[in-house]
Order: sequence, then structure tokens, then C-alpha cells
Amino acid sequence: MSVVLVDAGGTNIGSVRYALQRLGVEAALTADAETIRAADKVILPGVGAAGPGMARLRELRLVELIRSLTQPVLGVCLGMQLLCEHSAEGDTECLGVIPASVRRFEEAPGLCVPHMGWNRLSPIAAHPLLKNLQEGDWAYFVHSYAVPTGDYTLASSQYGDVFSAVIARGNFHGMQFHPERSAGVGARLLKNFLEL
Repeated sequence: MSVVLVDAGGTNIGSVRYALQRLGVEAALTADAETIRAADKVILPGVGAAGPGMARLRELRLVELIRSLTQPVLGVCLGMQLLCEHSAEGDTECLGVIPASVRRFEEAPGLCVPHMGWNRLSPIAAHPLLKNLQEGDWAYFVHSYAVPTGDYTLASSQYGDVFSAVIARGNFHGMQFHPERSAGVGARLLKNFLEL
């Protein structure tokens, strides 16, 4: 099985790669369109802001390619948000494969932004990506913007409002948390993705 990490400049690439190695998978880091198109699984990692993230994908001429992929694709953290139609962060047009708009968390007493740390997951739809995920399992988040829940939501979490923690539409999937930092739960969900 060939797995590629899209080299879109995310600072979590090394840790995602190491998490895959722990699962016995060597993932190539690449921005080459043909390598990405030929892979069995594609992972779009990302840490940072939506505007620079999309600018990097445009600069690499990967926007239309990613939209056209038919194999399983996984967006992680910012990579998940980039799968959506639009982000309020920098008023950014994104990839548009998930029909959602990314919003900033509302600051409130006791709720600092960014949302940073461990939070519980609530599965709300049956999907192979969630195999063996239990209600209340913990995952590690670091983000200021979130995807609201919708018919694409597989699992949610709550920080003030309820938001999408895991999403899917067709062959496109996303995890808002960092599976590579989420211990056994993260490893299990990455393994589930590799088995799709």
C-alpha cells in the first residue's frame, strides 16, 4: 500500500509521518502531482492558517488535483478545514469537497481561544473510520477555527458549541484533532483510515 503526505508546508508533517511509521507504514512526503495521483491513500496534514495553506496548494498547482482524487483522502487539523468550502480565517476559499464553512470559536468566560488540549469525542454516525471508537474517548486538539456539525459529521466534540471532530463525504475524510498526538485513540483512527 502506498501512502503519501502532501507537502503543503504543515509543521506537523514529521509527527504524522512518525505516527504512520509506528503503524508499519512508510509515507512519502511529496508535492509531485503524479505521485499523489498514484497513491493508495493521501493525507493532507496542516498546522497554521487557512490563507497560507491554500496559497501553498495553489502555488504547487495541487488544488484541482486534490479535488479530483478518488482514493481515500484524510485531512488532519488545518488539512481537514481546507477540505471545506470556505474558512472565516482570512476569508479564504478552500478546496470545497466538504459542504461546510469553517468558523472561529467564540471567546467566552472560561473558554480561551485557541482550543488547546484533550477533549472527548462523540461518535454520531456509523463509519469504518470510527471502528472501535467509544463515546467519550479522548483526543488532542489545537485550533482556533472549527467546522460546524452537518450531515458530513461522523464524530463531534464540544468547546462552548458542538463542532465536527471527524468528517467524511465520499472518499474525503477529516480529523480536526491531531491523531499523531492522541495516543491509542489517534493510532486506532489512523489505522482505520489506512484500512479503508
